[in-house]
Amino acid sequence: MQRDNGDEEDVFVSEVCWNYYVNEMTQAEVAAVMGVTRLRVNQAIQKARAQGIIRIQIESPFLEGLSCAAEVRSAYGVANVLVAPTHPDNYNYHAPAGAALASHLTSRLSQKAFRSIGVSWGMTLEAAARRLVRQTNPELEVVSMLGGTTRGASFNTFGVASAFAEALGAKYSLLAAPIYLAPGLTRDSFLSQAVFEAHFERLRTLDVAILTASDVSARSFLVENGLPRDVTPEDLGAAGAVGDVLGQFLDAEGNDIDHPIHERAVAIDLPTVSRIPEKILAAAGPHKVDIIRAAIRRGLVDTLVTDDRTARLLLEAAR
Repeated sequence: MQRDNGDEEDVFVSEVCWNYYVNEMTQAEVAAVMGVTRLRVNQAIQKARAQGIIRIQIESPFLEGLSCAAEVRSAYGVANVLVAPTHPDNYNYHAPAGAALASHLTSRLSQKAFRSIGVSWGMTLEAAARRLVRQTNPELEVVSMLGGTTRGASFNTFGVASAFAEALGAKYSLLAAPIYLAPGLTRDSFLSQAVFEAHFERLRTLDVAILTASDVSARSFLVENGLPRDVTPEDLGAAGAVGDVLGQFLDAEGNDIDHPIHERAVAIDLPTVSRIPEKILAAAGPHKVDIIRAAIRRGLVDTLVTDDRTARLLLEAAR
């Protein structure tokens, strides 16, 4: 079904505002990228303000139409795809996808869709937490789905769940444990402690899981700061890993790699994740194409939140 002229104008206004507010481009830069005059860009921003599209973040039902979302849906069989526009020169694969995730969550929460939200961690989710509209949801609980790491300067892995809860006015439950156990410790005995049993019971009844994915390189926060000292990226690559979801490494077909690190991961297991009613994967960047494809093949993605560059690469890979 074709959009009418009013819909096309709303799409245009949304894309202008996304570039101006999220990608932090000047009005002149937006005009150059979109092939319009600076006056028209200014008029679109003024219209957005007058109509209430611009608040703390961009609220628009037309985010889905800003790029090739429909083609990605068709190519990969994903129910819902959101594609965020990126800055043409200053590429940041965390901020646009994070802002798109925040917009999507705000929309879903306005529909009272969730009572419990499971969250992973990563810089994309940190960006999403900063963009969330402040709300009050006293019946909502945010539950962390994996342990964290005490190393790394980019962000606090244990702070993502609490940041989501603070923005959403919700309760939260942290998984206060390392992401990987030391050699010699068994996962079953560690998680048999009462405090962890109660936490994992919460994870089995989640309404939605918010996931991220990373590759097996120095660009991955997990690889740089969270791997056990006796495990190297080379070990994981040799076992066929293209990346991880929740600290559990997958091959290109979405299968678990044959590596003992999985027995040490303090996280909800992927078979349990696949049974959660709604699974949102927020991931972007050329280096994440293989792990995004693997996560889709594994059945871990109902909604994909990514950016236009990554979407185009996903389509190229599908061909």
